[in-house]
Amino acid sequence: MQTSAIKLYAHTRIVLLTALLLAGSCPLAFGSAELTTTLQQIFGQHEFNLRDFGPARWIDGGDAYTTVEPSSALPNTDAMDLVRYDTATGARKVLVSASQLVPTPGAKPLHIDDYAWSKANNRLLIYTDSQKVWRRKTRGDYWVLTLASGKLQKLGGNVPPATLMFAQFSPDGNSVAYVHDHNIYVENLASGDIRQLTTDGSSTVINGTSDWVNEEELAIRNGFRWSPDGHSIAYWQFNTTGVGIYTLINDTAKEYPTLMQYPYPQVGTTNSAVRVGVVSIEGGPTQWMDVPGDPREHYIARMDWAGSSNELALEVLNRLQNRNTVLLANTRTGAIQQVLEDTDPAWVDVVERFDWTNGGNDLLWLSERDGWRHIYEAPRTGGTLKKLTRGPWDVIQEVAVDQRDGWLYYIASPTNATQRYLYRVRLDGAGSPVRVTPSTEPGTHSYDISPDGRWAFHTHSTADHPPVTDLIRLPDHQRVRMLESNQVVAEKLKALIGSPTRFFQVHIDGGVTLDGSMIQPPHFDPTKKYPVLVYVYGEPAGATVIDRWGQDTTLFHRAIANDGYIILSFDNQGTPAPKGRAWRKIVYGSLGPLSSAQQAEAIREFSREHSYVDSSRMAIWGWSGGGSNTLNLMFRYPGLFSAGMAVAPMADQRHYDTIYQERYMGLPDDNPKGYHDGSPINFAQGLKGKLLIVHGSGDDNCHFQVTELLVNRLIALGKPFTFMDYPNRTHALSEGPGTSLHLRSLLARYLEEQVPPGGVAR
Repeated sequence: MQTSAIKLYAHTRIVLLTALLLAGSCPLAFGSAELTTTLQQIFGQHEFNLRDFGPARWIDGGDAYTTVEPSSALPNTDAMDLVRYDTATGARKVLVSASQLVPTPGAKPLHIDDYAWSKANNRLLIYTDSQKVWRRKTRGDYWVLTLASGKLQKLGGNVPPATLMFAQFSPDGNSVAYVHDHNIYVENLASGDIRQLTTDGSSTVINGTSDWVNEEELAIRNGFRWSPDGHSIAYWQFNTTGVGIYTLINDTAKEYPTLMQYPYPQVGTTNSAVRVGVVSIEGGPTQWMDVPGDPREHYIARMDWAGSSNELALEVLNRLQNRNTVLLANTRTGAIQQVLEDTDPAWVDVVERFDWTNGGNDLLWLSERDGWRHIYEAPRTGGTLKKLTRGPWDVIQEVAVDQRDGWLYYIASPTNATQRYLYRVRLDGAGSPVRVTPSTEPGTHSYDISPDGRWAFHTHSTADHPPVTDLIRLPDHQRVRMLESNQVVAEKLKALIGSPTRFFQVHIDGGVTLDGSMIQPPHFDPTKKYPVLVYVYGEPAGATVIDRWGQDTTLFHRAIANDGYIILSFDNQGTPAPKGRAWRKIVYGSLGPLSSAQQAEAIREFSREHSYVDSSRMAIWGWSGGGSNTLNLMFRYPGLFSAGMAVAPMADQRHYDTIYQERYMGLPDDNPKGYHDGSPINFAQGLKGKLLIVHGSGDDNCHFQVTELLVNRLIALGKPFTFMDYPNRTHALSEGPGTSLHLRSLLARYLEEQVPPGGVAR
């Protein structure tokens, strides 16, 4: 009988790693006791947990905002008041006290997970008892408070607790629509009458929300929209019939193992059939939009009303995701008219927003058609696009449109890919962009701009300082008041953060320059040689070398650095840095080979340039795609790293989902060599160093099965390695008491054993 979740595979032996996991059970030099204490503070006692401002909502066009604060009437509880602030003066008023949110006499006030105001601000929709559905908490209970009468009513009638999703007020605030059990309902708040608008929802037909792969890769969750006149609702429908059913085995929930099954399309297999329809709130048949083509061979990535109750805007990607089309759909007939088409030999990215300008005659659109990501204006009737931003740099994100004064706000950093700043440009394209974020504030900045364009909630962080949120006035970026300083945590962090994070560049073959970051140990002595831990991701879904606070990853790396390691990270080509289309899309059809080659060259070049790097003591680690690249580097470049730690990797690209993998690799039958060469499992024979593989058996994303295939491959090759199975944990590896601390402690202690910490004389 297996008595430990940890399995150590060697040539002919299995050893339980109990000693590895018990602090102090074996002597570890170079401050492991201090490291254990630090990890306990971070992941056990949560001493560095941050406070977020909000949830906050702009009201009255930006003249005021509301937020949630601890109740002064019920101190020492988790009861919350909903408070209104005058934006200009800061005048405070409790709009809804916790005592108004008591559902029954003697009960506790409702916990506010989120909330929304009706358009007239006379009713409040409260989301509570939220439950996780895959990645996010999107299922729970909803209550409506009518401010004038104080009436508090629960939505859904007699449905089981915490089973409603995405409740939304109608435009007039008199009804609420929501999803329950894959169908859409509308509830009249005055009468309490509930009308079911769709009736075909089932285990295979999903109305008003998403299937697994569209949620994971296209972020489709809330899958319905009220029409502006409140007379109808547009919604997505996914039919998963024919999609391969994936089974996860839960060995720990009950006496006997239980199964969790869900549709999961692996590359090259059948997708859900997707369509968008419009249904009257009075009920009746759905009018389906006549999107051309096989509904299983395209994706409807975004959908919203196009400025009236007669037309929908649909963003449609073909299956290869190298063509993105915006369609206008007549909601009475379903007829389609094309507004624009964007194509790319590699892939096109989803454009997140439908912003209509010039009285609804033009659509703002992000495109890389000139080699850089810029904002264009597309005529509603089709035709030539007008460029609003221009130059050899990328728009990272559109933020807001100030229609009144004619400004477009966006995030960019033209000269430094590790930074994120706010800019604005005239909506008519005249003049040059203006940087709004002060030049004295490097780092990463994000903004929630008020509807009138005069104010913003501004959040700023750096790699060494946690987020600070303040209220600023636009366009001069003048700070009006602090909203959340996280000062208590910032003071505690002074003892953890030694030397500042250094950003640098390394030049590799082909004239390529990679951005890098480095954390040095405290009391760093450049005359000594230090071990190195490289943190890698390397795929198109994310970058690691950004000057922003990373919370768990940042804290973990600080603890490791304080133990006597140099922490390095590099962003190879193919990561989503704002360096132009060619930088990002050079990896098309070949995920894995280029990233691992450039990561290997980067660390070699850095070692040559910096004599304090001990190239005999180098380790690498990563999570998800970073776990895959860790495997690639350990297998393809044997001897470069003494140890690797791969967390939740995807060892074989043929087993990942359609949307992500086909976007960057094409279809497997069209690119068999690319899929083979990008999959670490096919190069496992190259392993020479020490390897730790960590995976949760409940991972619905990068499946445990694929790691088991890799385990079998390594066993067949006679390769020693260490494997940790976290029972029934997901891709986040955070579920269950003590999991986060246990995982980081495992990584830290494995690192210490295989690559001893501390500087040594040259």
